Parts: sequence; structure tokens; C-alpha cells
Amino acid sequence: MTNHPRVVSLLPSATESLCAVGGEHLLVGRSHECDWPPSVLRLPSVTSQRIHDTDSARIDALVREHSTHTADETPAAQSLYRLNEDALRQLAPDIILTQDLCGVCCIHLDTVTAIAASMSSRPQVISLNPGTVEDILDDLLRIGNQVGLAGLATDAVVALRERLFAAGEFVNPFDDGPSFAFLEWTDPLFVGGHWTVQLIERAGATHPLNPTTIAAPHAGAAAGPQHGERKAGHSFVVSPQALLASLPQSLVICPCGFNLEKSFAAAELLALQPWWNDLPAVRNGRVAVVDGTQMFNRPGPRVVDAFEWLVGWLHEVATPLGPHSLTFPWRPLRT
Repeated sequence: MTNHPRVVSLLPSATESLCAVGGEHLLVGRSHECDWPPSVLRLPSVTSQRIHDTDSARIDALVREHSTHTADETPAAQSLYRLNEDALRQLAPDIILTQDLCGVCCIHLDTVTAIAASMSSRPQVISLNPGTVEDILDDLLRIGNQVGLAGLATDAVVALRERLFAAGEFVNPFDDGPSFAFLEWTDPLFVGGHWTVQLIERAGATHPLNPTTIAAPHAGAAAGPQHGERKAGHSFVVSPQALLASLPQSLVICPCGFNLEKSFAAAELLALQPWWNDLPAVRNGRVAVVDGTQMFNRPGPRVVDAFEWLVGWLHEVATPLGPHSLTFPWRPLRT
């Protein structure tokens, strides 16, 4: 591999991470969803999506339909996305960035590795599967090491950690905080998982529908620097009754893959449900709608932006906590 490897990213968060460590000039191709930083839009896309609906319930049904397959179907046939194999071959990458954490979010890893093995350039396939905030930061270091930018990657991670710690100074570590609900989808209701729950708890709230647990016996209370030992599982479906029973005093609606406009439209439909006004967060005017395409759901460097906003919103901090707090893509939902 050369000192300037050619990189194709099939994952928006990986594209953001590579650019954050100073590697944008190495990108030669991207997925159709890779849109940040905006300058990457100039690059050719090697993927496309099969589902084009905008209704939450219909999208969920189509996703489940694609996820139900027979044993003789190939991963490519099962995928929600198409990979332009000819375009990928023409780009002749040395490295392909992808993931195997979520079958809904990317081309199937088996498809990518099979194609890579048959290419003359024999690209290295790097699968990023973070489950925690620390994993996300470690992936920046991993990418930096793989593309020859280890020093810049270290600098980027140090800066992101400093911002995390600075925002955390506004959180009382001795108070469990209010009950909080985070919805990654609205029809049906999916509650947040993985790193999102960590962000919520570190911001000073509890997430009773999918809390973190202490994963290792040596972690103690998993407070302070050991907080990364507290992990949550996947997002999953909950009933409206379960949501009501959790008595959320604050609620964030952040549908995965929806921009702010679509997220707000989905939230307004949710607000028509007969049980909606019984939520404490609704009665208290503590419902926020966030761009689910850009924030929280992408395991990249902007999870730090999300954490800074979350701390500020939860604790009503008057001073912006980070460089992007004033432009954070969110709106309050008043009903």
C-alpha cells in the first residue's frame, strides 16, 4: 500500500471520521449517504438505496420484509442498498471502510469482502462496529493508523475528549437526574441504544427503557474515567404503554435516517396519538426533535456535538457548550 492510500467509504460515520483525522484527500469514493463534510459530495457514489418511502410505518414494514430472507438468498439480494460493483472496481481503492453493526445502515459486510477479494487491487476491508462512545473515538485512531495519519488522529481524539470532559463539568455526578426517553423511530416506537444511552446518562439523566449495565467485574461503579464500561444494547421496539410507564420528563425524537424536516413531520404525527398528552415531557414542554440523519445515530465525531447540545438542553445552560451548539439541527415540539 502506498503512503497515500486510495479510500472508499461505504459508511457516513466512517467518512466523517476519516475527514476529522485529516484524510479527506485520500477519499476517492463514498456511499450515497455520505454527506458530511459537504465537500465530500463532489466524490462519486458507489451505492444506492432500494427503499424510497417517507412514511415511518411503511419504511419499517419494507425493512422487515427485506430482513426476512431464505437461506439460498445472497447477502446482496437481502440488502437494503445496491453496490455498484463496476464503479467500485474502477476506483481501485486500497482501503474500503464499512461496518457490520447494523444491517439496516450499510451494504452487507459479506458482499463487500467478497468483491474486495476478487479485485486486482485487493483492498483492505476495515469494518467499524462501535458500541460505545469510547469505541467511536478509538475508531478515529484506528482509521488514522491505517491511512498513515496516526499523529493527526491522536490530536483529533484529544480535542474531542477535552470537549466531552468540558461539557460534563455541567453535570452533577451525584444525581441520577430526570427520566429520559430517546426515540430512534416513531412508528413503531424504537428506543435508543448503544452510545446514545451513554450520552444520555453522562449528560445527567436516566434512560429506564434501555439503561446501560456494568459490563465487566473490574469496573466498580463505572464512574468517571471508567464510565465507558457502562454499555447498552441495541435499539428495540417498545409499546406506548411502556413509554408512558417510564414517565419521561424529557423526550428527544431523532428518527434514524430522517433529516430535521422529516423528523419533525414524524414527531407531529406521533403527537396525534391519544396517549401523547399523558407524557410528563409533553406536559412540561420538554420535547425536542433532532435531525436523525446527522446527529446521535451516526457513530462519528459529531457525537460530541450531540453531547454538548444534550447537556445544554437538559440543564438549560445559557452559554453555548461547544463550537457548534448554536447551529445544532433541532427544534422544540410544542403541542
